[in-house]
Amino acid sequence: MKLQVIGDPVLHSKSPVLHGAMLAALGLDAPYTPQVVRRGELPQYLAWARENGVTGFNATMPHKEDLLPLLDEIDPAARAVGAVNTVCLREGRWTGFNTDGAGAVEALRDGLGMDPAGRTAVLLGAGGAAKAVALSLSAAGAKRVWVCNRTMERAEALCRRDPCRRAMPMDFLPATLTNLCRESGLLVNCTSLGMAGCPHQFEDFGFLDALPDGAGVFDLIYHPAETELLSQAKRRGLRTLNGLPMLVNQAVLALERFLNRPLDRRAMGSAATAALASGGSQQRGVRHVK
Repeated sequence: MKLQVIGDPVLHSKSPVLHGAMLAALGLDAPYTPQVVRRGELPQYLAWARENGVTGFNATMPHKEDLLPLLDEIDPAARAVGAVNTVCLREGRWTGFNTDGAGAVEALRDGLGMDPAGRTAVLLGAGGAAKAVALSLSAAGAKRVWVCNRTMERAEALCRRDPCRRAMPMDFLPATLTNLCRESGLLVNCTSLGMAGCPHQFEDFGFLDALPDGAGVFDLIYHPAETELLSQAKRRGLRTLNGLPMLVNQAVLALERFLNRPLDRRAMGSAATAALASGGSQQRGVRHVK
């Protein structure tokens, strides 16, 4: 078994640390390495990977959507999202999955003790991560998922992908967020606002005041560990969660796809989290695709 993570850039990826720790915990001596693959190089990479014994890989930017037409099979959940982050070679066929949304739902259940079923959520953003999370919340039984985005067309396009018809598009205006938060028990930030290195920040956090007692605020960002959004939510006594548990959970789910069998998710998550906390080393990738 030979595993990789592909993207451009990719050498910063934490996937080698996460998967390396989990594979070691399972007693499996299998390499997991980062591989730089630039946009437009996917056909060459897939051919190279097959010839060189790669049995599975994770995909990050800019490949999650570009992979779709190149794969032999696509899991229904990944097709609904329109993106894959996990690809396995099974019986000679490349099969794509998306574990981002399911990883977010698991993180909510484990980290905040919140099951999406029956809840109303306000979701900020309409990009790739937002699509996966919104559709997974809906599939998990959320009563309503309000998808708020500065560009309404993108929010509307996302909501059209929801077969359960629980995702609804809204704008990103402060008054809108405040009104929606009054009726919601969960706020999920899928934007880059507050991320380290991002020049932009929320202009006003007043909408947090409208969330009811006991509501949760989930920020998919994990660097920094506590964004200003989470800091402001804590000051208001709200429950908070950053994106690290989602990162870990989606990796556990991806490894299940690679091995094609269920794993002890709690044990795998503990091994992965411990490796991140200890600052586990990463192997450097070598660029093979020309």
